[in-house]
Amino acid sequence: MLQKDLEQKLNEQLNFELESAYVYFALAAYMDGESLDGFASWMKVQAQEEIEHAMRIYNYLNDRGSKVVLAALPQPKGDCESVLDAFEIALAHEIKLSERLNDLAEVARSAKDNTTYTFLEWFLTEQVEEVSSVQTVCDKLKLIGDNGYGLLMMSNELGERKPGEEAGE
Repeated sequence: MLQKDLEQKLNEQLNFELESAYVYFALAAYMDGESLDGFASWMKVQAQEEIEHAMRIYNYLNDRGSKVVLAALPQPKGDCESVLDAFEIALAHEIKLSERLNDLAEVARSAKDNTTYTFLEWFLTEQVEEVSSVQTVCDKLKLIGDNGYGLLMMSNELGERKPGEEAGE
């Protein structure tokens, strides 16, 4: 059984992972509205990945005999000024996610719950890739600027990502 504080923090993280999916779905809707199908597809794959992350925590809580507590999700920002703005929203969210996971790992370490800390190591490693891949997209979008042809090319490239593939592949 998990310590109550750690159980609460894991539930908060589970809900934040679901919120992350919600953010990516909102960004996908923006991309679909702009007829940027590839960017939209990339965002939808990312949303699905966040749901999978939430399910890992959900299953872990159940495996440890803890109660899963689902909370209401805040409405994500759906209006973006540009494709770059959308990816910068995603980047800021991924950075916040990383910070939360680091804090959660520290709670596990302070509680001397090595099992939970080991469980969280996968998430910590995953976040390095997540932040890096979104940062790379932002960097490329800054180079492209408002070039429509460049945006379409990049949208097509990112649209080739399939579920289960890492964001940077």
